[in-house]
Amino acid sequence: MQTGFQAIDGLMRKKPADHVPIHDSPWGDALKKWVAQGMPADEKGNAVDVVDHFGFDMAGVGGWFDWHPKRGFSEIVQETAEWKIVRNGSGAALKWWKDKSGTPEHIDFHMKSREVWDKDYRRLVVDFDRQRLGDLKPVKENLAKRRAQGKWTHYGNQFIWENMRGSMGDYTMYMSLVADPAWIHDYNRVYTDLFKKCFTILFEEVGKPDGIWLYEDLGYRDRLFCSPKTLETLIFPYYKEMVDFFHSYDLPVVLHSCGFQEPMIPLAIQAGFDALNPMEVKAGNDILKFAEKYGDRLVFVGGLDARILESGDHKVIRRGVTDFIKGMRKRKARFVYGSDHSLSTNINYKDFLYSLEIYRDHMHL
Repeated sequence: MQTGFQAIDGLMRKKPADHVPIHDSPWGDALKKWVAQGMPADEKGNAVDVVDHFGFDMAGVGGWFDWHPKRGFSEIVQETAEWKIVRNGSGAALKWWKDKSGTPEHIDFHMKSREVWDKDYRRLVVDFDRQRLGDLKPVKENLAKRRAQGKWTHYGNQFIWENMRGSMGDYTMYMSLVADPAWIHDYNRVYTDLFKKCFTILFEEVGKPDGIWLYEDLGYRDRLFCSPKTLETLIFPYYKEMVDFFHSYDLPVVLHSCGFQEPMIPLAIQAGFDALNPMEVKAGNDILKFAEKYGDRLVFVGGLDARILESGDHKVIRRGVTDFIKGMRKRKARFVYGSDHSLSTNINYKDFLYSLEIYRDHMHL
């Protein structure tokens, strides 16, 4: 039988696999709950490594760097026992929980116009700062460790869409997509150049992984955040440039986009993405429909409705996992088994372990 690495690498290169590989991502809060429910922990009481423990075939090994114009800047604006508001190096003040995971609440943004971008931030991104990448030794060690384990390794990072939301805020960003597209183009040009410089250093000084993940949440329930035409004009040309850049290093690229995905899938294919994640069912995605329509052009990473696992009903879990794998196999899809988002605190440890038993019963082709 192929290794997990061989199966995933083959799928990414449009070659057959002899079994269905696996990948998933538990929340940090879910792991705390699972330790209380019997998951092994280290000497500090934290959950053991999930890639090792559950036998996942993909492993992120780094690739994150400080993309904010003011590198290393972090200012606590307000703080309580439960949360803190922190202003980042793009001028955005975000409210974060201290003891639980979750996306931050948007409080305030300084970068509300092209003039502010030009005056206070643009030059700081254009004038390249090598220190943005930080200490690369741990990345090199992690890459070597996971490669020795036979995992399909990847660097990951967010990109222009998430960076704009984290710099301008939703209101300014969405208004500017319509009212000031020249600013959007300039922002994306500057950041595309920065990302290419940073990844070049990673490849040259650390080494190449087996692939790349870009994390860009483009949709919510039943809708994209903007029209496909806007994405096609202002966003996806830069995606294509980055994908072409990674392909020049012979690296497949996975697009992670939470929320509704269907209207942008043709754009992702045109941009050259090799795989899509996570096909969130509760947001309106139909993974079997996607597999039937685009299965010859994309690998699907994930897609199992996580609510099946959250049910806690082993009959529901058995039927759901079995139907998902059989449905994808019937459509001759190239896919990596996993949930359609991530593994939340609504899932119990024993129920997730049971789902893995069912997966392994059906993973061989």
